[in-house]
Amino acid sequence: MAGGNWSKSETQVLPGLYMNFEGAAASSIQPGSRGTVIVPVKANWGPVHEFVEVGSEIAIQELFTSDVSGGASAFSSLYLALLGGPKRLLAYRLADNTAASAEVTLKSGAVNVLKLVAKYPGSRGNDFKVTVQPSLGDSSVQEIKLYEKTTLLYTFPVEKGIPDAAIDAINHSPANKWITAKKLAETQESLVNVTNAPFTGGLSGISGIQNSDYIEVQSALETQEFDVLSLDGVTDSALLQSFSVWLKRIRKEGKKVIAAFGGSSADDKGIEAVSKAAERSAMFNHEGIVNVGTGVKLGDIEYSSAQTAAYVAGLIAGQKLNESVTYAAAPFTDVTRRWTRSEQEQAVKNGVLLLIHDGRQVKVLRGINSLVEPGAGQNNAWKKIRTIRVMDAINSDLQRSAEDTYIGKVNNTEEGRLALIGASKEYLRQLASSGVIESTGYNVELDPDYYGGAAVHTPEPDQVYLRWNAKLSDVMEQLFGTFYVQ
Repeated sequence: MAGGNWSKSETQVLPGLYMNFEGAAASSIQPGSRGTVIVPVKANWGPVHEFVEVGSEIAIQELFTSDVSGGASAFSSLYLALLGGPKRLLAYRLADNTAASAEVTLKSGAVNVLKLVAKYPGSRGNDFKVTVQPSLGDSSVQEIKLYEKTTLLYTFPVEKGIPDAAIDAINHSPANKWITAKKLAETQESLVNVTNAPFTGGLSGISGIQNSDYIEVQSALETQEFDVLSLDGVTDSALLQSFSVWLKRIRKEGKKVIAAFGGSSADDKGIEAVSKAAERSAMFNHEGIVNVGTGVKLGDIEYSSAQTAAYVAGLIAGQKLNESVTYAAAPFTDVTRRWTRSEQEQAVKNGVLLLIHDGRQVKVLRGINSLVEPGAGQNNAWKKIRTIRVMDAINSDLQRSAEDTYIGKVNNTEEGRLALIGASKEYLRQLASSGVIESTGYNVELDPDYYGGAAVHTPEPDQVYLRWNAKLSDVMEQLFGTFYVQ
């Protein structure tokens, strides 16, 4: 999808809708829970280097298990993201080149005839065991029983002396989520009966994962349509800086993604937690990056601010555009460090998103991003997550609408341009009725710098320049009042 920012001094090459958002002209789209979150994770099971959709806690357990040993992060990161309530959650499992699937070999007589292989690389496969025994109900059938530790996962009935029948029973069973079968040799003999023959050789490929593995994910991410990104609790400064540079680039190119990052458990605690969180925001200083400053507690489990960032990502993606994350209630029992009133004020001034415990519940203090010093064409409104989501969403909607309906399809005549303006105005009207923008004062017109008697530039025959004017609505965040006693 071409698009992005443009300037009057540049000539664009790719076809697309190029838009700038200046401080006086910000727009938005109709509200709705429409955000997709992506989280790269480490796991002891599951598909590697693939984007897979996760819709529930059960789905996490089925795809990646709840095992958090050996540095596995999939369950905690994805579970926290789901708690935020995104419309869609995608996981991408990282693994180094040592990742391997566990396997076991079955024999007919002295000959190896069948190899059973765990479907995914990972240490989970080492808990698999297989038993081969005669069927009690049919003497011509053997049963291949697959166990995980002591739990029976599935029973595969196979015809004796026919390896292809065993392969078909295992590989084509819709219920089989655990193993595949490979034929090693032909035979007319039955499989040798075994009891609890163990799978071996499963490696998760976690210990060798480096920053470069995460950085390689960036290219894969650019092929996906998504709205919010978080990492799986990693806090290395160089890695976060790399993602910051990458995110700023793709946003400038028109891929409007927001990222949520945080710090380590050590960073979150102690008197230096305030300064360390502020330092991260200063490093990012961007409207597309949210810096989480506090860790949270869920029962007896503590999560760092970097892990909590996955929850914040889900929360951002799951909210309607006419909502704010400010004071959004969170499902946690407490925060790992309660900031004082003056520290909370420092956090807001320094672009740090805090979760606080107000004495009754945990909630987000204020829905801000890491932008500390607004750049050219920006103002303090750019510091709010809601403002950026609205502008990002309108950019994406207009881009999609332009490509689907106008670019390459409508003649660039006065009638065609009027049709485009009319559709755009109707779009803004719907936004106004939904409370995303103010209901008065919005307009779409041909940019007078390019059209009319005062034009100073001449558009090419295939170019259209529009000027949008709209005022974003906001939610109440500060209420002031005076109580008079008579």
